Amino acid sequence: MWMLTRSEKVSNQFRAIYRSITVVLDVLPLDSIHVSVELKELMGLVKNQALSSKLGFRPEDQRVLEHLTSILDQLEHEMVPDRNNLKRVLDYLGISSWTECNKEIKFLDSEIGSERSTTKKSDLGILSSLMGLMIYSRCTVFTTIDIERFTISGETHESTSSHLNKSLNVDDFRCPISLEIMSDPVTLTTGHTYDRSSIEKWFRSGNLTCPKTGEKVNSSNLVSNLCIRSIIKQYCHENGIPVTESVDGNRNRDTTNTDTGGSVAAEAAIKMAVEYLIDRLVFGTNEVKHKATYEIRMLSKTSVFNRACLVESGVVPSLLDLLCVKNPKIQENAIAALLNLSKYSKTKKVLVENGGLELILEVAQNGLRMEARQHAAGTLFYLASVDEYRDIIGKIPRSIPVLMELVLEGTNRCKKNALVAIFGLLMYPENHWKALAAGIVPLLVDLLRSPCQHEDLIIDSLAILATLAEKSDGTMAILSCGALHVILDVVASTSSRAARQHCVTLLLAMCTNGGGDVVRVLVSNSTLMGPLYSLLTGGSRASKKASSLIRILHDFNEKNASSGTRHPIRFQEQFINVW
Repeated sequence: MWMLTRSEKVSNQFRAIYRSITVVLDVLPLDSIHVSVELKELMGLVKNQALSSKLGFRPEDQRVLEHLTSILDQLEHEMVPDRNNLKRVLDYLGISSWTECNKEIKFLDSEIGSERSTTKKSDLGILSSLMGLMIYSRCTVFTTIDIERFTISGETHESTSSHLNKSLNVDDFRCPISLEIMSDPVTLTTGHTYDRSSIEKWFRSGNLTCPKTGEKVNSSNLVSNLCIRSIIKQYCHENGIPVTESVDGNRNRDTTNTDTGGSVAAEAAIKMAVEYLIDRLVFGTNEVKHKATYEIRMLSKTSVFNRACLVESGVVPSLLDLLCVKNPKIQENAIAALLNLSKYSKTKKVLVENGGLELILEVAQNGLRMEARQHAAGTLFYLASVDEYRDIIGKIPRSIPVLMELVLEGTNRCKKNALVAIFGLLMYPENHWKALAAGIVPLLVDLLRSPCQHEDLIIDSLAILATLAEKSDGTMAILSCGALHVILDVVASTSSRAARQHCVTLLLAMCTNGGGDVVRVLVSNSTLMGPLYSLLTGGSRASKKASSLIRILHDFNEKNASSGTRHPIRFQEQFINVW
């Protein structure tokens, strides 16, 4: 479709090139140039070919382009496109199935991504219009999804890329400056890649060097690394790593993370598609509802504008109603759509006001498939980003136990979603004792003890323990589980800077709240100082905490040395007496 709109321009460009070739060969004095006869014959052949070629805009292309222009004009005036014209355009372009339509959407998506990285962005409007039209066509024209390996979640699995992602380490995706997973990776002239916000802040501070090599940067121009972004996005998706709203703006850009549709026609097309889908949600058969929920799931994943349209059109109550159905496909697509929509700020209030919390918790506990339970945990994570809802969720007696059950039983992605949801709830202080009472500490310590545990799960578990250890009752619960030596083992064995940072935060809190018994155990550990010193670079909070912990250990050593005493380490006995 994109090539159709550019066909006249492309044919004119080729015509100009052919004319230039003809002129050059016509004025070239072949008789004065010492070249072979064969070459002269070849150049004459090229000249004759250029003269005889009839390049032009084909009449068939012209007619279909007129139909396409008429359709886009109808959309701009908020009129439903003429179905016959739309079918003519799709048939002419060979788009005869849902899959082919979806491939066209993905192609336009990549073109929009490339166009956004340019300065002029001159083609962004027409690309967005075509994208909106194709999404409308996918939702309304093609009633069945013809993917051979169409799974319950509606995804096709790319075995090659999945196999590649299994060999990757999450630290490969961290920005060298912020140490966070890159949301918008960009590459400097030196060839090194950073997160856009971090490197721009670096440059604004007056640093005109590459942070990694110290090499002087000749230009501050940043090139979006779409390949790395795509790999990060897929890695996060496959490993259940939630990402903030921006690997969509650009963190999770998916299709385009803007609060507008890109053009008037695109906005109208999306709104019409949304109205059509909501009608199918309410009045369709199970098969129709399955298709509608999957389309809504895809739409809600692709942009802020789409999410706004869906929420403002009243899709949330209809999706909540579908959480109770006994069809696993519909239930999973409905909760996945709610997960995507919960990233939009206005959705959270609508969810809570329509009784969504209990319904989402029910799916998290008794969902028909583990994927649905996983998405429910992810939705709770986004709801827990609001202070008011942390309190409300925490007051539901089963909320934390349900999430703990997912940590125990779920897949890695499910465990991840449950852990970050628990962490979000702990941002509200009143939820600390509820988590402790539910037995969160033994669960996390057992997870840390498990061999070959996924690194992200270790990091999240440590983050939760570090948060709980901020209060003395949390520290006591952690120590009573014998977690101190487990944490020291993690510090010594992990290569993840993030894991070490959480360990340092945790150990510092345990020294503060646990007293000399904890310090004595740390002092006696010969492998601790190396990891602590590795965190001292820079002025981050982690380096300051590492410095504080080192100071505590040194002070304890000096005090013992000056007194000339050596106290036996009887940590467990002394701790139990204090408790």
